[in-house]
Amino acid sequence: MKRFSAVWLLFLGLLVAYGCAKPIAKCTTPEDNPPHHYARGMELLEQGKIGDAETKFERALYCDAGYSPAHGGLAMVNAEKAKTQKEPGYRQTDTGKAMDHLKHAKKLANTKEDEFAYHVAGLRVATGLKTKAWLYDAEDHVKDAIKLTVDERKLIYYEGKEAAQYFMGVAYLEAREFQKARDKFSETISMKREGKWNEKADKGWKRVDKIVRAMGGITLGHVGKEIAMRESVNRGDMAALLADELKINKLFAGRLPVKSEIDKLKAEFTPADVLNHHFKEEVLTMMKWGIRGLEPQYDQTTKANLFKPDNGVTRKEFALVLEDILVKLTGDEKITTAYFGHERSPFPDVPATAPWYNAVMNMTTRGLMETELSGEFRVNELVDGAEAILAIRVLRQRMNIY
Repeated sequence: MKRFSAVWLLFLGLLVAYGCAKPIAKCTTPEDNPPHHYARGMELLEQGKIGDAETKFERALYCDAGYSPAHGGLAMVNAEKAKTQKEPGYRQTDTGKAMDHLKHAKKLANTKEDEFAYHVAGLRVATGLKTKAWLYDAEDHVKDAIKLTVDERKLIYYEGKEAAQYFMGVAYLEAREFQKARDKFSETISMKREGKWNEKADKGWKRVDKIVRAMGGITLGHVGKEIAMRESVNRGDMAALLADELKINKLFAGRLPVKSEIDKLKAEFTPADVLNHHFKEEVLTMMKWGIRGLEPQYDQTTKANLFKPDNGVTRKEFALVLEDILVKLTGDEKITTAYFGHERSPFPDVPATAPWYNAVMNMTTRGLMETELSGEFRVNELVDGAEAILAIRVLRQRMNIY
């Protein structure tokens, strides 16, 4: 009995000692801490590396289960996942996870800086999910974020309150509230002479301004309105845009005097990769008229000529497309050689010997396409939707097409 009592007392002693001991830290190395993992996770999120970002946020919570910003990060991760889900059940699951993490971020916010991170996360989640009354939710979050008195040096990753204004600009852009988006991007820039979000806000302002100019010049059809918002236009989109906004089929047919010649025209074949494509007819129209820059391309893998509708259209390719349309509309073949023989190019990134040099010169001198302030044409960058619409608007005005 005495022996049992002694063992029992020893056991109680060990329990007391264990209870009084400090908890063992899970993360002990200098860089293995919640703020570091959170900041890195946010960077990965901006790069579109959703899975890697999720791993970082989860590590932050492993180090400290009560770390509010990491829950905000996971809320954004799950909102991004929900955006890509086509099956309603999976989307609902990811949406639920996003909202749960957002609730935890709010509940665990211990500082004003944590509250700011929570509100920006809420704003970005609302923009991503676009549930009922999402824009009002986003506006409430940005108002609450701006009201907070924070030490901007402690705003991990965001680095300044203007970040909330920038992401509200993104939200307005997503909502097609272009004037409000332009104002928010402008406010972002004006809040600091130099800040982390200035360059992004400047790009956002220029993009919105271009969209407003593009959509204000002509009455756009459904296809045009959708493409105007795109950050890049693929070959399928371009075929649809030209068919819908320029009425290429009707336009070119009007240039042929004999109806029998028109009836004979048709695409030589249907590329395998557009057989079931939603813009199949528009693609075949481009092939029917032989639009340079939108021809089928030989694919080494399949050993076949494919249209490749999902490939983006570069600015040099778009210049070739517009030049060819111009030639077909005017009947002036000299346009294609007007700038041959130049010794020097006015563009630092377009040599006078480049196959697309003549097209670039034609488009810039006629005001259909623009260069950077540096003079660069940005030949290999993808055409965005607003730029494509603007070029079509100018072409329509030049050729008196309505």
